[in-house]
Parts: sequence; C-alpha cells; structure tokens
Amino acid sequence: MQTLDRRQFLSGCFAAAACFAAQADVNERAFAGEAGSTVPRSLTLGKAKSVIQIWMWGGPSALETFDPKPGAGEKYCGPWNKPLQTNVPGIEISQSLPHLAKCADLYSIIRTMTHGTNHHEQASYIMQTGRMPGGGIVYPGVGAVISKVKGYDAGYDRKIPPYVVLTTSQGRFSESGFLGAKYKPFITGSDPSKTPFLVSGYVVEGITKERQEHRRELLETLDGASSVANRHIDAAREEAFKLITGDTAKVFDLSSEPDKVRGDYGRNWFGQSCLTARRLVQYGVPYITLNYRGWDTHKRHFETLTRKQPEWDQGLAMLLKDLADLGLLDTTLIWWGGEFGRTPKVQTESPWFGGRGHFGKCFSVMLAGGGFKGGKVIGESDATGENVKSRPVAPQDMLGSIYAQLGINPDAKLPNEKGIDVPCMPPASDAGILRELII
Repeated sequence: MQTLDRRQFLSGCFAAAACFAAQADVNERAFAGEAGSTVPRSLTLGKAKSVIQIWMWGGPSALETFDPKPGAGEKYCGPWNKPLQTNVPGIEISQSLPHLAKCADLYSIIRTMTHGTNHHEQASYIMQTGRMPGGGIVYPGVGAVISKVKGYDAGYDRKIPPYVVLTTSQGRFSESGFLGAKYKPFITGSDPSKTPFLVSGYVVEGITKERQEHRRELLETLDGASSVANRHIDAAREEAFKLITGDTAKVFDLSSEPDKVRGDYGRNWFGQSCLTARRLVQYGVPYITLNYRGWDTHKRHFETLTRKQPEWDQGLAMLLKDLADLGLLDTTLIWWGGEFGRTPKVQTESPWFGGRGHFGKCFSVMLAGGGFKGGKVIGESDATGENVKSRPVAPQDMLGSIYAQLGINPDAKLPNEKGIDVPCMPPASDAGILRELII
C-alpha cells in the first residue's frame, strides 16, 4: 500500500476514518489484517468494547498538562515551572495534576500530535475524522463510525443510543457526516452534578414514578377507538414510559452511587460526567463523549487553569482507577485531548494578559485502556514545546490505532448506504500507527 511522504504529511493531507461489517464472516474478511494491510492481524483482534472520549473543547495546553517545559523560562512556563514526577520513573506532568501523577501507569501520553491547523472548525474535523475538510464529502466522526460498527448495525438493542454526548453538542462539525442522522449522538443536556440529572427523554423533573403510572392509566381510559394509527401511538407511548420509568432511566440516577464514590469523582459537572460515563460503559454503550468546554484560553490562561484543572485531574484519575478496580479498563478505551494545543509562548501583551493562542503544530493527547499500554510516552517535543523533535503522530495514526483496538481494520473499505467508495483510512503518516502502545 502506498504511504504518504513527509511533505504531504506536513502540508495537511491527513486521512483516517473507519469501517464496519455487521456479519461475522464480513468482519473476518474486512478486519482480519489480511495480506496487503498496513495493520497486522495481531493488531486488529479488538480488545476494546467501549470508548470514552474526553473532548477538551477549545484546545488544552500541552505545557500545563502532559508536556511541561520547566527549563524553557517564564516566557513559556509562566508561573508553573515545577512539574510533578509521576509514579512511572522518568515521566513528569504538570504541577496542577497531582491525582493523575499518582496513576500514570494506567495511561500513556502522546507528546507529538500534529496537524498544523489553527482554526477550531478545521482542527476539530481533522481530529474527529482524520481527514482534511473539502472535496465535497463530509466524513463521519469517530463516534458515528463506532456507533455504526458497535451499534445499530451490529445488533445493539439497548434503549440508550450507542453514541452519547455529555452534556452539550460538540458542534464545529457534523458528527455523522455522510452516514446520516441515524448515527448522530444522543445529547443528554442538563448537568449530572444536579439532582436529579434531567436527561432529555429519560428523566423528567417533578414527575415521580407513581405520577407517571397515574397519567398512563388516565391516557388509556381516554383512548377510545382502536385503529392501526392508535396502535402505533400506543407502541410509541409504551416505549416512552419505559424510558422514563424503567431501568434505563436508572443508569442516569447517580443518587444510587455511594456518597464516597461521588465525592471521589468530584461533586462538579466533570466529575459526575465521568461517573455517568462509567455507568454507561457498564450498561454497554459503545461510545461516550464528555464535551468539556472552556479550554480556549486566549486570556488569563493561568487564572482559568487554576480554577478548572483540579476538577478534571480528580475526575479523570478516579475514572481510570475505578475502571481498573472494576476490571473494565482492559475493555474500555479512553482518549483525552482537544482539536489542538495552545501556543507554547505565553501572550503577555494586551488584550491577552497572559493567554495562549491556538497551536496545531505540536500538542498532547492521552490514551488509556482498551488494549493500550500504560506508563509510556510517545514522541518528544523540543525544549520549548514549539516543534516536534521525534516521532510525529498524525490524527490518522491515532484514530487508526483506536479502530484497531476495537477490532476494526483501518485499511478496509467503509461500507455505507450512499455507495461512496472510500477507504476506512488512507495510508498512515511515515511514522504509522501506535504499535508501541498496543499490547
């Protein structure tokens, strides 16, 4: 298979997507890593069953997360120049992440993710689909593809849709692309740290189970004539009552969790969203996104991080440890990151006053579980974090690795109802998929 050269890579011709096959025999042929595939069979057996994507909407800074540069000086580090040694010798992360420093053996870091795009919409599209926008085709994001692979077309029959976003739409791109509305995510709305967590269509404020049953009986009394139309209405109504009053709604009832567990995750939006994601994994949802807004820190960057970093440090560390303790981390893949990073050099001038701009040239992503090794670092940036020093990782390399962990051969064709003839993932960059991380 032909591969992209470095010039093509640096110019932004990134590509990745995914494919699916509903029947086992089709899966065997399409995903087995057959002759000619760039992904060997051993890497497409598929350990992961669910994915939790923690989308840092706006773009998080590498220097204040997983690639600190204490020697770069105040112009780059600002006041944060004392990184923490993790529980894995040789790996340091930001001083603002003490909880994650204690469990670095559970996750690995990519320090050289790169696509060179500094615009939110384009960068989000690239990171979610692996492809540059344009060409008359809108490609599906990774969540939509997995919704298809592991969801409706693969016999998924749960009441909660196979692709869930907590709690607001990611925007910036069309999640399902040419796959269509069937594969768009279910957006929960509301706030899981509030009681009750008012999930759209599942949990209704002020409506007890008893009141719902009373309303149901009243409707049945008022319904008179029987007809085909009425039978369809009755069936739809029955489904609605099951969602609101049945076991499905209990998935979102965090009050059933011990107070200590809820406290360990953090009694805030992010912490309780992580806890909800764990419960959705236990229920069997294949793809869950936490759309964590507020990381477009153009102004007063360090002030914002001082408020926000403790929340996700605590919540993500607890999610990793909780999944590991429950025996679910091996089959649950977690990826953390945004559309790009932030400029390594702090913008101290007006109107930014200590902000960081958009930076797609070199930034960090975290991967954990689902067959990925923990305690590893991929790539090295230079002394200031402005350039890739070694082992660049393109979006298609990371997404291809994620698909492989789900048992999807990224080289196979992407079947679709529109008959669009495209591969799952055109050739990876020169560096290729993340073989170093795959168990």
